[in-house]
Amino acid sequence: MDINELYQRFLRYPNISTDTRNILPNCIFFALKGANFNGNKFASDALQKGAKFAVIDEKKYATSDQYILVDDVLKTLQKLANHHRNKSKARVIALTGSNGKTTTKELLHVVLSKKYKTVATKGNLNNHIGVPLTLLSIEATTEIAVVEMGANHQKEIEFLCKIAQPDYGYITNFGKAHLEGFGGEEGVIKGKSELYEFLISNNKSVFLNADDPVQTNKLATYINKYGFSFSQQQYYRIELLAASPFVHLKVEETIIKSNLIGTYNFTNCAAAVLIGKYLNVSLTKIKDAIENYTPTNNRSQLLEQNGHHIILDAYNANPTSMRAALENMKDQEGENKVVILGDMFELGVSAAIEHQHIADLTEEFNFSDAYLVGENFSKTKTSLKKFESYELFANYFKNNCLKKKTKLLIKGSRGMALERILEIL
Repeated sequence: MDINELYQRFLRYPNISTDTRNILPNCIFFALKGANFNGNKFASDALQKGAKFAVIDEKKYATSDQYILVDDVLKTLQKLANHHRNKSKARVIALTGSNGKTTTKELLHVVLSKKYKTVATKGNLNNHIGVPLTLLSIEATTEIAVVEMGANHQKEIEFLCKIAQPDYGYITNFGKAHLEGFGGEEGVIKGKSELYEFLISNNKSVFLNADDPVQTNKLATYINKYGFSFSQQQYYRIELLAASPFVHLKVEETIIKSNLIGTYNFTNCAAAVLIGKYLNVSLTKIKDAIENYTPTNNRSQLLEQNGHHIILDAYNANPTSMRAALENMKDQEGENKVVILGDMFELGVSAAIEHQHIADLTEEFNFSDAYLVGENFSKTKTSLKKFESYELFANYFKNNCLKKKTKLLIKGSRGMALERILEIL
């Protein structure tokens, strides 16, 4: 079946599913394959649960006209998403970067929704499957789509841009994330900058943090750019007023009091303000949107439990975000400050040295107590308490739990699942 015929079916049945556990009535099921599963085997199950059609790429499973046989299900999903995007009148904003993508995406979503019918990436579905699914969620009335793009190797952002064809783009920062896949820090900069390259080659608008020298250098000669800055007069001035713990910022004469903690969230808020202003959302509505946004999903959440004030930031971690979280914790008010840090993943040959740097920094900040959890942290040379696994740490912590009211930072990569410690507290 060619893409035009499939698109006509999609217009009649616009809900897409790739998981038989989440089948909507009359959806189209795409039987994707993975390292450990073959979606073709579940296509009949999807139809029995109410899917209208099942897109498959193995002929032996095509037993009725409800099966749509294609050469490659994943490529077909991507082609359909690109076709739909090109047919849509919605403007697409692409976001990438090492840290802050999802928070910035969510802030942009609430800000732009004040004026436009807006869709955005759900959760962190930002890869070669998630981006097509986001594009396919665009409806006839959608005016703006905010598309988060994640990557862990070269040419991935370039590929996602070809699918999404963004009208605007913003890179949050260039940090030490996915060093293994990108091949070091320079590889991260090169890989993330593929968004710039796409936008520049198509004369599209680029948004930037003008206080980031990497961004300003990359865009030095490009005209179609719009930036925010703490101090530079030629860019839109946004001032950080406080982050103790919540970020407060000043825009023109308006003060915005967010529910986000840490100075590292200032640029996320500032980007949402800049892009909102560029797209003619009033400052009053921008302020209302940001002040009513509350983070979830273990991302810089401020919790109170049994008298302890907890910064839960256990969704992801890399050397850049870990350092920012520790510096923010150091600057927090209060005497009894404790940190629990979990391993940072996907650092490749840099893993040992980067974990040692974080251990050294933690020791330097002289917190009331600090715990390092994971295989990599357990190999560091430090006087801090360290544990090879979460289980070993949890067993220790049960018997040595916080005895007095504490300000606690919990930070680690997703695979460490350090939010489990809340059950012990």
